[in-house]
Amino acid sequence: MHSPERRGVHQRAHPAGRIAQWDSVRIFLEVARIGSFRAAAIELNASANFLRKHILQLESAYKTTLITRHVDGIRLTPEGQKVLEAARRMEDAAFGLDRALSQTTPALTGEVRFAITEGLGTFWVAPRLIEFQRVYPGLLVDLKCEMRSADVLRLEADVAVQLEEPNAPDLKRVKIGRLHVMPFVSPSYVEVYGMPTGQEDIRQNHRIVLQDADQTRAQAQEMYEQYAGRDPVGFVAMRNNVSSAHVWAVAKGAGVGWLPTYVPAVAGPLIPLDIGINFSVDIWLAYHPDAKRIPRVRQLIEWTIQAFDGRKYPWFRDEFVHPDDLQKSYKGEPLVNLFAGFVKEPRSRIA
Repeated sequence: MHSPERRGVHQRAHPAGRIAQWDSVRIFLEVARIGSFRAAAIELNASANFLRKHILQLESAYKTTLITRHVDGIRLTPEGQKVLEAARRMEDAAFGLDRALSQTTPALTGEVRFAITEGLGTFWVAPRLIEFQRVYPGLLVDLKCEMRSADVLRLEADVAVQLEEPNAPDLKRVKIGRLHVMPFVSPSYVEVYGMPTGQEDIRQNHRIVLQDADQTRAQAQEMYEQYAGRDPVGFVAMRNNVSSAHVWAVAKGAGVGWLPTYVPAVAGPLIPLDIGINFSVDIWLAYHPDAKRIPRVRQLIEWTIQAFDGRKYPWFRDEFVHPDDLQKSYKGEPLVNLFAGFVKEPRSRIA
């Protein structure tokens, strides 16, 4: 029998036989993302004991503890945090391999229905879907941008991205990011009304723009209550039911408005206001339990998770990143390239 060296396999490539199996790493990644064995078991359609067994195998092979269990879920040890970063890189590589292999297999064809909130769909997903369609030119993407949540179980869409956590027990759901929102004002507004200096100054001397839609109504109402005591007429300059109108109203100087932190890269020069009234909402991916069995839908699900990856796009991280710091955190292609149709000569650029 030939030795490993004579068969062309270097023993150094597999130190002590500890090379981590992708299945175990994938399970660790899913448990870490979701935050509990029970919820991850539902997502992966496996038992919690099965998941624990795989993670114990990882911990045993590397003689370190990656996860500790608590009454409210799991927490990563410092070693677990390092392994999580490596696992994410493995996932990226696996996704890249899948894309490469897909070019050697019969092309996917058919229609996929993608429901998403109007703002994220218009400003974030629609321009980036070009990447997806270049990889899968045989697919027709039916993109529905609405402020209400699609009923995926009733097959209103194959895949849905929404700002409300899905509550149907039979629905597959994954938190894919977090949307951070803070007040902004445009230079043209400042020229007319001056620069807002704080909550009381806004209440007494300025005008605001509100967004009132199904998935943002609770946050808008909570934010407005910060200014109780002033009649909305003359204080609320405009109320919009869709994100695109809301963004452009603020960008053109209608009033102070609460917008996602990445919006200066989309709507030209906007000034963030540090007045202590920020909020954040989780971004959820939802799909039918059988959806991943359909190759074209599975590819859209995987692409969507990548499109909201906080490692690449810091404005979708769990932690708040100030708009002034996004330039240092973001290392990808200049976002203005994606929004040339909206911004004729962009003066704000994240590069």
